[in-house]
Amino acid sequence: MKKCKFLKFIMYLVIFLILITIFAAIPLQESLVFQPLHSTAKIAYIPIKDDSRFKIKYTHSIHLTDVIESYKITSDYKIQQYELEYQDFAIGMPSNAGEGERFVQKNGKYYIKNMKRIFPFFNLRIGQVRANHRVIFDQREYPLSLYIKPGSAVKVEFRKLSIIQRWKGVNILESI
Repeated sequence: MKKCKFLKFIMYLVIFLILITIFAAIPLQESLVFQPLHSTAKIAYIPIKDDSRFKIKYTHSIHLTDVIESYKITSDYKIQQYELEYQDFAIGMPSNAGEGERFVQKNGKYYIKNMKRIFPFFNLRIGQVRANHRVIFDQREYPLSLYIKPGSAVKVEFRKLSIIQRWKGVNILESI
């Protein structure tokens, strides 16, 4: 009789562990993910709840002023660049807005607003010398070089992560 109860307990325990493992592998947490390319390094991510907007800020390598690219997650889970802010028309910076966009000059800065550039993802190389790439989320800046090796290329995308993927990665919001 005791052997039968023990076998039942083992069977229930195995079923429980299988269910926990399956649940841990299901991607549920919506996240902005920085996935290293050509590397086995850990992913860095930002869990997304209500605020689906973020910015990438960096120092331009030629004119050494800050550039801020503003993005949001669309309803179909793509990334839309909706604004660009910069301080100099030097090499690599636009001198005017594209079709349907607005060019604004305000307080010594230039803005291209109303951008509708939509990407399933984009690649970003984390600067080694001057760029100092930062992600701005919820009005706080997070230096990407703390989570991603400078000089590395990353794929920036929105996707759902499982508990296992989050456990193996680095939550940018919790690491400072």
